[in-house]
This record gives sequence, C-alpha cells and structure tokens, in this order.
Amino acid sequence: MKSTRLFIILVALVTISCVTGQIRKKNSISPPQTPMKPVVDVLHGVQVTDDYRWLEDGNATEVQDWVAAQEQYTYFLLKDLPQRQWLASRLDALWHYDDEEKPEKVLVGERSFFRRRFKDKEYRIIYTTKDDEAAEVEILNPNTWGDKQTLAYWYPSWDGSLMAFGKARAGDENPVLCVLDVENGTVLPDRVRGAFQRFNSWLPDNSGFYYSAKPLKGEVPEGEEYYWLSVYLHKIGTPAIADIKVLGHDSIKEYYHWVHVQENGRHAIYYRMNNAKDEVFLATLGLDGPPVPLAQGFDAEYGACVVDNKLFIYTNFDAPKGQVFVTDVTRPQREYWKTFVAETDDVLEDFVPAGGYLYLIYTHNVCTSIKVYTLDGTFVRTVTLPTIGTASVRGYWSRPEVYISFSSFTYPLTDFRYDPVEDTLTIHHAPPLQIDVSNYTAQQVWYNSKDGTPVSMFLIHRKDLELDGSNPVLMNGYGGFNISTKPEFSSFFTVWIEAGGMLAFPNLRGGGEYGQKWHEAGMLDRKQNVFDDFIAAAEWLIAEKYTRSDKIAIWGGSNGGLLVGAALVQRPDLFRVVLCSAPLLDMVRYHKFGIANLWAPEYGTAEDPEQFQYLYRYSPYHNVKDGERYPAVLITGAANDARTDPLHARKMVARLQQATSSDEPVLLLIQRDAGHLGGVTIDSFIEQYALEFAFLMDKLGMEAPRAKESRMDN
Repeated sequence: MKSTRLFIILVALVTISCVTGQIRKKNSISPPQTPMKPVVDVLHGVQVTDDYRWLEDGNATEVQDWVAAQEQYTYFLLKDLPQRQWLASRLDALWHYDDEEKPEKVLVGERSFFRRRFKDKEYRIIYTTKDDEAAEVEILNPNTWGDKQTLAYWYPSWDGSLMAFGKARAGDENPVLCVLDVENGTVLPDRVRGAFQRFNSWLPDNSGFYYSAKPLKGEVPEGEEYYWLSVYLHKIGTPAIADIKVLGHDSIKEYYHWVHVQENGRHAIYYRMNNAKDEVFLATLGLDGPPVPLAQGFDAEYGACVVDNKLFIYTNFDAPKGQVFVTDVTRPQREYWKTFVAETDDVLEDFVPAGGYLYLIYTHNVCTSIKVYTLDGTFVRTVTLPTIGTASVRGYWSRPEVYISFSSFTYPLTDFRYDPVEDTLTIHHAPPLQIDVSNYTAQQVWYNSKDGTPVSMFLIHRKDLELDGSNPVLMNGYGGFNISTKPEFSSFFTVWIEAGGMLAFPNLRGGGEYGQKWHEAGMLDRKQNVFDDFIAAAEWLIAEKYTRSDKIAIWGGSNGGLLVGAALVQRPDLFRVVLCSAPLLDMVRYHKFGIANLWAPEYGTAEDPEQFQYLYRYSPYHNVKDGERYPAVLITGAANDARTDPLHARKMVARLQQATSSDEPVLLLIQRDAGHLGGVTIDSFIEQYALEFAFLMDKLGMEAPRAKESRMDN
C-alpha cells in the first residue's frame, strides 16, 4: 500500500513539474497512473469485472492520495484559464450584494420575520419585529457560528414566540435541531433524538413539535443509519429520551415519514412516502387512537389538507395529471370522497388554501397556470401572471395576505402580493440584480425522440442569434423522479449567455412535466428513453443549424449526472465537453452506498435478475469502451454526499482515463466541505462554478468577454 501511495504522488509531481505555460494542453501532461485491481462478480450468471473497486473506499489512505494527485492534475490544467478569472469576477458581482426582504407575519398575532443579506457576508441573517411599529431584532446570524456550520432550516411557531432551526455542517445534510426563544434571543436546552433531524410541524399551543430523525450509528446494522426515518413528538422542556415515536415502520427501512399539523389546529396529516407514492393518514390532535387511513397501498401520489371542516385530497390516482377530491373531515374514508376538481389536460402540481381561496397550481406545457376556487368549488379565475414562467403560492387560509413568487428564464425571481378580487400583483420583493435581460429571449420548441415521441425543449439565447451552425450550446437535463425542468431564472445561466453561449433544456421523459405517465416512461426498464430524448435533442440542434457537435457542452447533476454519463458513453461523438456533477455511474452497485437504495423504485437494483439486465446494459461505468475517442470530461463529487457517493466520480474518471484514445483530458474534482448540493458559502460556489465552467468555455472556444479582477484565491 505504501509503495502504491508513493508511486502515485511521485508520478503526479513529476508530470506536473515538467510543464509550463498559462493554458496547458492535454498532450503536454498526462494524468496520474491508476492501478487496476480487478474484482470479478458473477451476477445472475453474468461475469462482471470491476478494475477499480478499490476506489470505492473514500477513507482509505491510498484512495485519498490518488484523489489528491488527480486534483493536482485538474488544477494544473484549469487554474490559469482566463475564463475562470472572468467568471469569478462576474459571479462575485452578481452574488455578493445587499438586499432586504420585507417582513411576513406568522399565523397568530402580528410578529413578523424576514431575512437580510449583506455584500460582505456569506449567509443571510434572520430578523424579527413584534409588529409593524416595533424595532427589528437580529435573532439568527449563521455568519457568527464558525466551524463551517450553516442554517439548514428555520420555522417559527404559530405565534412566533419560538423558532425551531437546524444547524448543519459543511453541507452534510445532518442538521442538529435547536429551539430559540425569540423574545429573549436564547437557545433553549431542548435537544431531540437521532440523526439527520428534520423539523416537521409545531403544535398550535407551542407546547411541542413533530420532527423526523434517523437512528444513530450503532442503533441499527452498519449502513442502515441512513434509513429508518421516523417521526417523533417532542414536548418543550423535556429530555430527548422522553420523545414519543408517532410514525415509522418496523420492517421497511426505506420508507420516509412526515407529519404536518393543519392550520385549524385540530388535525394533522401523516405521510409515509416511498419514492413518488404515498400512504396518507388523518389524525385528530388530543385524541387517543391511531390516525384514520386515507390512502394505503402506495398506489399513487397523495397530498391532503384540512380547510375549515373540509378535507381535500389531491392525487394522481386514476388521473396521471392529477385531480382533487373533497369530503367532510368527520368522514375521511375514501368511500366518502367526492370530486372537487377533475383531471384536466394540464398537470396539477399543488393545492394551496390562502386568504380565503383555494389555489390550484397547474403546469401547461411546463409553464405555470394558477386557478382560483372558492371553498364550495366555484371557479373564480385564472391568475394573470407577468409572462409564461414558473410560479408558486404561499399564505394562510385565515390571513388575508397571499404571496405569489414568479420567475422565468428572462424574468428574475420576484415576490408579489396578490389581490384575488382585482386579480392584481403588487411587487413585495425583487432582488437588486445587476443584469440586463432585455436582449435575451426564450422559446419552447418540439422535436421527436428516437421512438418518435414528441419532446419539448427550452432554448435561451440572445435575440440577435444567427443560425449559422456555430453557436456554443450548453445542454442541461434531468429526466427522473417526477421532477420537472421548468422556466426559472438563474443569474448563473445569464452569465453563460453574456459570454456568447446558448442554453438548451429538454423536458425529458422521467420528469414530471407532462404527468405521471411521462414520469413512468423514463423509469426502471424504460430509463433508456431518457438518454434517447437527450441525444435526440442534441441531434435536433445540429440539424436545425443552431450548433454543431464540437460546440456542444452537456452538464447534469445527480440523476442528471447519470444522464450525461450515459450520453457520454453512448454517443461520445456528439459532444465536445462533459461536466458530470455528483453522479450515479456504477448502476450495478449504486444501491449499496449511503441512502441510494431509496432510489430503487426509480431505477431498480442489481439484486433483481431482470432489473440487473437493463441496469448493466446502460450503466455508464460498465459501458466505457477501450480505445474510444471520448470528449473532454470533468466529473465532480462532494465529500459529504450521502445521496450519490463520490466513489462514482472516482471510478469513472479512472476508467475513462484508462480507456480513452483521444487527447482530451478526463478530470476529477471532489468538493471539500460540501454535500450533494455543492458548497455552503457564496465564495465556495463561485470558486466551484468558475473552475468548472471555465473548462466548458475553454473547450468550446468561448473567450472571456472582458478582463476583470477576481476575489478568488488560486
């Protein structure tokens, strides 16, 4: 082991020290050598060889040394790119600014809370006021916490006198739940049980709250501490050992559980979740006995809420695009449900009671449409939004304030106060972004996938774009877990356009853009449809003279990392450069690490002989071909990622470096002090994105628009 470690370090130092020049070329430096240590498994009669199984153990010294050598190689090639300096400077100007949100009242009383950000601070600070006339008081300032601690969540009690908040560290998604006495600014001694503590709901009298947590290490078999998420009830002033388990499961570790207390203060909805399907129960607070089942058997997705004395259930059961039922809260059983709003051609995404009206949020061709109803089912109107885009609604049923958040590709996220009588939006808060989007345009196009299925795609670019087949294009996709790729504003993506690039976001099967059938068409044994949709999008862009293959960059993260990894190995000729972030890539063994077995209902697992066949057939790691000319690749992971273990990034980089016959680099970056969603500070995001996207810009021949100084240290 020691000799291997020394060999890796010496190779890295020798190869790096022998090259000079500001922009390094792949043919002037080679990556560190990676030993092959074959492990052979026989799975369902198939011999599967894994040459880099040894890279799975991120705690092993030889693996850490290998990662260090790989990252030296990566930084040597990328750190002096002029695009990096420009990106860092531009993002610094866009993401460090002063801003103040307007206060919003809690459910009971007049106390309000709001956040303020400062140009020279990494985290927003939370403030409160007793009423509109009272002075503001700072109550939570993560900038003072140190030790890489961050604010994971914060939830005021119904009257705002207490606040539950979570402290996480370095993006590890393992927050510690704390309780703040808002009036005197002190943190109560209350602690709760377990790990990965998530706040659920306050009791209406502030006497306690529901929270969910996972077991501590040692309480369950090794590795299972990532599962068994159960809900507990904590009473203020009592020790964690006294917390009562109210919802869990005794035999299925993958189920997630959640409790939401209803605004009427008398009922709570209990959820048991399994991927995109649910079991739902209705509980009456203060009454003994088990909650009443509303839906069991995981036959569909369900949500429920109580408004006055009515129970509303929104579901895609027998309605792939969603419908809403209603019943009296005293008769919650399914036989009493009546249709409130039937399924339509649009996809029902949410149901929000606010300000005395019911808001049904739909998507029409992936853009939001909000319909307003009265409690008796009378349709009032469709909300007039600023343009096509994505919107959400928030508010309380018993308070008059209704807020609508809206954004689109060329419309920065803006909060509005909504008047349902006049159908008017009044700006509540708009961030002071220094971006001119007047010369940008977004359009939705349609193309046919490999099997003839029509697929929509958003294209965002400058209005003066010429269709000469030479435009640098960044393609991004997801295609999984019923998650939709929507028209939403991103200051980062506008920077790409400023640099002369174009954006393409196809709405792949596997997502939720067109309902549950669209989702199901891209899961399990139909996952190849997602990759075909993405590849067909690139082919369409080329055929329509937007670009050519040597001008296409593809980027995806998490499930999107699997997407671009599959596209890379299936069509290496179609793309110039690939950024694969926090991916799953070894689909034969993915389910064995972290919480990844939760994804089995979406992907399947190699434990099942039939599912193994299609997983092995498309698994990117297992389909790398020796001698293939692969494009330039950067694969990233995060040290604290429990969702997609960075072992996927390590193994895939080793395999591609060994296999490729091209002169293009295959690079690795493992983010330190980061989790699945990346870094936890603005500066860390700037450093991350500036390096990664400088790589893409360089490979596509995109120059930095102008020279600017950067705050980033090399």
